[in-house]
Amino acid sequence: MATNMPADMVTSLVLILLLPLAGFAIQMFFGTRLPRKGDWLSTGLIGISLVLGIVMFIRTLGVFDAGYARQVHWPWIDIGGFRVGMGILFDNLTAVMLMVVGIVSFLVHLFSIGYLHGDVRYSRYFGYLGIFSFSMLGLVLCDNLLALYVFWELVGLSSYLLIGHWFEKKSASDAAKKAFLTTRIGDVGMFIGIMILYAKLGTFRFDEIFAAVADGEIGGSLLTWAGVGLFCGAIGKSAQFPLHVWLPDAMEGPTPVSALIHAATMVAAGVYMVGRLFLLFTPEALLVIAYIGLITAVMAASIAIVQTDIKKALAYSTISQLGYMITALGVGGYTAGLFHLMTHAFFKALLFLGSGSVIHAVHSQEMPDMGGLRKKMPVTFWTFLVATLAISGVPGLSGFFSKDMILGASLAFGMEHSSHLIIFLLLLVTAGVTAFYMFRVVFLTFLGRPRDEERYAHAHESPAVMTIPLTVLAVLAVGSAWGGWFQALVVKPELGQYRTAAVAPAVPGGEHGEAHAGEHHEAVHDETTIPDALHADPEGHETHVAGGDHADHGAAHRAHQIAMITSILAAGLGILLAWLFYGRRLFSAETVRRRLAAVHLLLSKKYYFDEIYAVGVVGTTLWVSRAARAFDTHVVDGAVNGTAWRARGFSWFIGLFDNTVIDGMVNGVAGTVTAWGRQFRRIQTGKIQNYLLGLVAVALILAFVRLVRGF
Repeated sequence: MATNMPADMVTSLVLILLLPLAGFAIQMFFGTRLPRKGDWLSTGLIGISLVLGIVMFIRTLGVFDAGYARQVHWPWIDIGGFRVGMGILFDNLTAVMLMVVGIVSFLVHLFSIGYLHGDVRYSRYFGYLGIFSFSMLGLVLCDNLLALYVFWELVGLSSYLLIGHWFEKKSASDAAKKAFLTTRIGDVGMFIGIMILYAKLGTFRFDEIFAAVADGEIGGSLLTWAGVGLFCGAIGKSAQFPLHVWLPDAMEGPTPVSALIHAATMVAAGVYMVGRLFLLFTPEALLVIAYIGLITAVMAASIAIVQTDIKKALAYSTISQLGYMITALGVGGYTAGLFHLMTHAFFKALLFLGSGSVIHAVHSQEMPDMGGLRKKMPVTFWTFLVATLAISGVPGLSGFFSKDMILGASLAFGMEHSSHLIIFLLLLVTAGVTAFYMFRVVFLTFLGRPRDEERYAHAHESPAVMTIPLTVLAVLAVGSAWGGWFQALVVKPELGQYRTAAVAPAVPGGEHGEAHAGEHHEAVHDETTIPDALHADPEGHETHVAGGDHADHGAAHRAHQIAMITSILAAGLGILLAWLFYGRRLFSAETVRRRLAAVHLLLSKKYYFDEIYAVGVVGTTLWVSRAARAFDTHVVDGAVNGTAWRARGFSWFIGLFDNTVIDGMVNGVAGTVTAWGRQFRRIQTGKIQNYLLGLVAVALILAFVRLVRGF
């Protein structure tokens, strides 16, 4: 084992990973026999994992070093010349993600106790939550591509199990299969990217691959294709265009599952992976990433405008926000994209759990069945409003800071490359659209008059086990971005630091020793440094580096200021329009829908992606399968059956010839012999008098013949 990680840290991280897995195993085998079907056990284990994650996060804050990293690596597979290890990489990004995944997972467990109460597969549901959390935590902690891929696939399997939890509903089972198969398409590309790197470099470890890239062992188009292949995995998992179609249908699963998928596990995996492997992506690959994210953000935001199902409106909101994160990473906004991943996890989990609270009260997901719920569900309303303000980018809330950084990064990229200024402009428009459709959800759900009096009459606030998670997430949606701590810790890495194969050894002496570990580097077998990182500027906007020198701070500052002002204006305009349409109703949404019927149809049909896939992919696949079956039936089977028929015909003829000619000749000889035998048998009676009589007869005949000749 090679490590520069203290033993107590290794123990804590292993426990963080394995506790949810233990919960899964216990629930699967003994859940139905436990009190309350084991919900307390699963929730308690993920709670302990969360506490350990928070302790590790605080420990990281205590060091507060942008280049802080610890690593432990064990041998795993050793078959001939094929050797693969398994290890844990713990740095600032890992610390943040452990906290985010742990918080959201724990609150989802807690919320589910109330939401899924009385469910027919209650214990199994909590087991699936455990394996889902384990998969995402493993993905965050691993230090190599092979382990990343293993946990990546486990995340996909877990989502399949949870989306299809109510598999007796055809829509739920279809949605689970759709999610599983669609993401597998992206995973094929990811596997190809991994194999390109392994075939060229002979290693799966992040640090060794980064070092090889820094030393020029792989580069050019090969590295670009490897990066694009890896990004295909993110296209599937993080629901990017054109593989985004599975995520809205995934709303067929329980609402807490939607919160977990959309906030901290499934879709977060793709963005995290791009961030973790950021140093592998060439400028060409990053440009592809940026525009895929941009298309996704704009497209999904426009579709969300016309959704009437509250969960599907939030689902398209998630797709759009993921597009924001991916675009940020593509334009070089490393910190901005990952910062938005963190803030989005809190307010999007709050939005989904809030929608779950509403659905639990009115037993409908359709916003036309709602309205006026603010008085009936005050906690749900105010927490939902906080999340809406955050995702809209209202100043002072977490979403404002992270979205502002993304817009600043995209504007800085556009100012440096004017041909790509469209990225900033479309993201800015999308920010306004986001504020519009999210406040549309608020007005249609909580404000105005009830549109279904019967549902309204039975509506009530959710129990404390559901409202407490909402309150906690509301606090995080407000304050998680304050203080600039994230920008100072999670900063863009430098590839050049990997040219030195050395790490800081494990330093005894607690936090003080760790704080100075970076000052005393010694060579340790099979380890490399995690790179020093760039520091954010005072405004929180990332500093760009070119040729090893700091870029123009003035230009970056101007971009940040312009982005901040325009984003506030865009958010304000979106909120104002939503109020005019759905609050004061000065404008009629129905009138706009009639006048723009073609546009509304296009958006309500989600740009016909499902229909295109149904015809182009599903239809083509079915046609190919039918053609293959026909070819197999008529050509392959026909050739086989024809050969068999001809063989049967020839064998029939041979049999006929054998039976008629060969057997006829043999049987004829045998018959003749038998006939003659019968005749000769008559003269062989065994009686002497008969034989004497015969001799006398023969003698008389001979004498008669001689007498005749004598005449």
